[in-house]
Amino acid sequence: MATTTKDAYYIPHKAQWPIFGSIGLSTLLAGFANFLNGASYGSTMMIVGAGVLITMLFGWFGTVIAESESGIFNDQVDRSFRMGMAWFIFSEVMFFAAFFGSLYYTRVLSESWLAGNESFSLGATRQLWDGFTAAWPNNGPAHIGGLEEGKFEPMGAWGLPALNTLILLSSGATVTWAHWGLLAQNRAQLIKGLIATVVLGFSFVIFQAIEYHEAYTEMGLTLGTGIYGSTFFMLTGFHGLHVTIGAIFLTVILFRCVRGHFSAKHHFAFEAAAWYWHFVDVVWLGLFIFVYWL
Repeated sequence: MATTTKDAYYIPHKAQWPIFGSIGLSTLLAGFANFLNGASYGSTMMIVGAGVLITMLFGWFGTVIAESESGIFNDQVDRSFRMGMAWFIFSEVMFFAAFFGSLYYTRVLSESWLAGNESFSLGATRQLWDGFTAAWPNNGPAHIGGLEEGKFEPMGAWGLPALNTLILLSSGATVTWAHWGLLAQNRAQLIKGLIATVVLGFSFVIFQAIEYHEAYTEMGLTLGTGIYGSTFFMLTGFHGLHVTIGAIFLTVILFRCVRGHFSAKHHFAFEAAAWYWHFVDVVWLGLFIFVYWL
């Protein structure tokens, strides 16, 4: 039996969900690898692995929610959750830092090296691409992205990207307003703020899908459009994935709030979702400035 007193650190026993998660992730990864290599069973393995993983997520989070609502978590457990979420967000910061670093390397360093800038390359790389001129954006030396000059159009900042920036900044305000409602024990404000945040979050994802469709069908901008295309879609695509995850996270929190979960003093799950959402907002500001604007 697990300890259920408030004076002891709660440790669950006979937890089966971690092994379910391992099986699901392994099956999903193996299926994806086989799918890329043309195996007929690869897609089936991916579906099975994804199904096991989703089942694990519902089961594990449902168990933790039930434990939290039963009152068996003490303050030390709460601090452990906060530390775990803080380190998780830090790992996400480092994840995006790697992609921003690749963008910086490409735009500032490799462009100058290939162009034979003496301060960077000592003239050696001029031998690799004679006549190459440093310019951003481009689809690679000699147009290795497969496009002829003039057929490649970069994504501008003052269209859907600017609208999505306004949407995410507004969603940061609405989730903060919802938090204020929770602290003031105003559940109506809490629920309204969360509904607005979820709607804005999924609106961002929809507009980004429209942007991607326009890029592929009208602008000639794809993952295969050289270094600009690959960095653009890797940065914005992974951010879009994080927005989707965050919106789902907030949707679950909204359902819990409707059911009467959380109080002014005990609501870490809400705070964790809000932390994650603010992180997503900040990353997007960096993307808008360095990917779209500059």
